[in-house]
Amino acid sequence: MLDLTFTPPAPKVIAGAKHDWELVIGMEIHAQVASNAKLFSGASTQVGAEPNTNVSFVDSAMPGMLPVINEFCIEQAVRTGLGLKAGINLRSAFDRKNYFYPDLPQGYQISQLYHPIVGEGEVMVEMGPGVGRLVRIERIHLEQDAGKSIHDIDPNLSFVDFNRTGVALMEIVSRPDIRGPEEAAAYVVKLRQILRYLGTCDGNMQNGNLRADVNVSVCRPGQYEKFQASGDFSHLGTRCELKNMNSMRFIQLAIDYEARRQIAILEDGGEITQETRLYDPDKNETRSMRSKEEAHDYRYFPCPDLLPLEIEQLWVDDIAASMPELPDAKKARFMGDYGLTDYDASVLTAELENASYFDAVAKGRDGKLSANWVINELFGRLKKEGQEIGESPVSADQLGGIVDLISANVISGKIAKDLFEIVWTEGGVPAEIVEARGMKQVTDTGAIEAAVDQIIAENPAQVEKAKQNPKLAGWFVGQVMKATGGKAAPGAVNELVMAKLGL
Repeated sequence: MLDLTFTPPAPKVIAGAKHDWELVIGMEIHAQVASNAKLFSGASTQVGAEPNTNVSFVDSAMPGMLPVINEFCIEQAVRTGLGLKAGINLRSAFDRKNYFYPDLPQGYQISQLYHPIVGEGEVMVEMGPGVGRLVRIERIHLEQDAGKSIHDIDPNLSFVDFNRTGVALMEIVSRPDIRGPEEAAAYVVKLRQILRYLGTCDGNMQNGNLRADVNVSVCRPGQYEKFQASGDFSHLGTRCELKNMNSMRFIQLAIDYEARRQIAILEDGGEITQETRLYDPDKNETRSMRSKEEAHDYRYFPCPDLLPLEIEQLWVDDIAASMPELPDAKKARFMGDYGLTDYDASVLTAELENASYFDAVAKGRDGKLSANWVINELFGRLKKEGQEIGESPVSADQLGGIVDLISANVISGKIAKDLFEIVWTEGGVPAEIVEARGMKQVTDTGAIEAAVDQIIAENPAQVEKAKQNPKLAGWFVGQVMKATGGKAAPGAVNELVMAKLGL
């Protein structure tokens, strides 16, 4: 596993007009389950469908319609729990959470409060090379998503789209272990990465498939430690919830603004009202949305339409046996097997598709050389072209072929870049292209020596300068490479130039 040195959370200290203050943050991540059907109906979860076309009688709360649990959604929740090192509850139950939204046809949400499917877990967040912070997971429960109200089509009317209604969500609730805006964003990044590796959520924040509710409070230095020792939340101050955050940058800006807003109120002798707030990125401020409800305000009670959910340990074990290699383990393997730096391994494992591509290139080859070509040449070109790894014109086999030719000294690094360009634009097998176009580098020392002698003979003044300043010998290397069309073996050229100049 990845060797991270755990360090206690480093609180973000904000200097108020009168005192120093520390941040305390907990998060509730709503992750849409990667499933083709909804949690309690067979309706499609397709994104971008015409409004109200992915709606069953169950979703629209037609009389007499009963929910039926989607087993695959349960499996995805269990897989997520295992990926977060959490306990799986073999017996869980669904509850009705009663509240009115115009885009929630039932007038209540089927959720889990008293008996969630997943218990306590943890996420190790890397805050720097080899430095990790532990964020504890309190629970993961399943629930239905609501629909979407639309207010910008008609100036006098609001419309509603029920396509999302009933889509399965995993609500991943953390402990208040996060101590600053940067840690909050890093936590979401890490959690999203794990979910994508597991295949349980696509993590698309733009479509709302992953969104965060951020609970923010401030306390005086030392109060957080008292909370840790006693579990008494009164030490942490009153929290406000920032609702539906879907951007890492906005999460950080919203937390910073909200903390300073609370500090200003407290130092002015006021009290913080527990409420739900929205962040306005255009004004960089939060504003009140509604008073914060507690569990009793929702009048939770066991859902009478669904029996308690009971699963077998053998089924959980089978899911555990099929778990993929997760980000930390993959990063540790890349560093150990391929000799990569922490930074390079982090870049390559950030996305599963990138990691799989690199793995295919590096298998049986020079890991560092492979990483250099994947990160610098391939990723650089993809970024320039605005493409994703799945759209790359250069396959892993083709890039591996280029690496093989470099390792065998068949081509130089410069020729390799020309070859990469040919493969990118025209395709083909790298070895065949090199052979057909005469791109092999010159390793004949006799031919290289002749070129070196000629360049030295034609530039006596430059020879004297190089003897006085050996750094200028690189000029001769460049001239020889130019004269040979870049085909001369760079190492041989450099060795001969230094010898001929007596350096």
